[in-house]
Amino acid sequence: MYAKIQETAEWLKNRLSTKPETAIVLGTGLGKLADEIEVNDRIPYSEIPNFPISTVEGHSGCLLVGKLGGKDILAMQGRFHFYEGYSMKEVTFPIRVMYQLGIKTLFVSNAAGGTNPDFEIGDLMIITDHINFFPEHPLRGKNIEPGPRFPDMSEAYNKELIHLADQIAEEKGIKVQHGVYLGTQGPTFETPAEYRMFGRLGADSVGMSTVPEVIVANHCGMRVFGVSIITDLGVEGKIVEVSHEEVQKAANAVQPLMADIMREMIRRS
Repeated sequence: MYAKIQETAEWLKNRLSTKPETAIVLGTGLGKLADEIEVNDRIPYSEIPNFPISTVEGHSGCLLVGKLGGKDILAMQGRFHFYEGYSMKEVTFPIRVMYQLGIKTLFVSNAAGGTNPDFEIGDLMIITDHINFFPEHPLRGKNIEPGPRFPDMSEAYNKELIHLADQIAEEKGIKVQHGVYLGTQGPTFETPAEYRMFGRLGADSVGMSTVPEVIVANHCGMRVFGVSIITDLGVEGKIVEVSHEEVQKAANAVQPLMADIMREMIRRS
């Protein structure tokens, strides 16, 4: 695995004209944030050695190189999921490559179902912590150095970045929520009973991604900021039938607000 990471990183270094220290992973329905990026290069995943291919509708499958908030960045326009049949090593492979490219700060986004009764569809939830409900751990197996065998996860989501996001949201008059994200393998949306269970476990939102990437980013020593767009509600009395298309539509409606916050965070950080 390490040899493949090195091979991919070297291939990308030869393609990149800049040395970005910030990367963004754009989730379901959030790929339009790419419109905010001054793109210098757009590299399809299919061209990148050893990269998986995104198979989910709404995930474009391109690595973008450009500027956002006046800073050089990398952006994954589409991520990889455990439910697609990939191993956790494959799901988190791009994060390992990013580390080799010199990425120090990772922004992650996702669409999620809300389990907090105070949430509404279209809310932006800043992730303060997570619960790993995946059946396989991304660090299982031989440890990949320089990360420690037993990494600390007491601040998986950087408090300074959370504070900065709150400050920017207040300045711009954007409503944000805070909460715990629970990651599960999918690909089914949750049953009402599962939503109730996850809420009782302490989750404010539930989704099918993000947690593996955040674990590996912390293992690599990156700062992480995460945000969920609440695209449906798993709250008793508010649960309705939901489809992937509806999730995409809800995410698209609110993504300009997320773009405002992230752009300014990158400018100031």
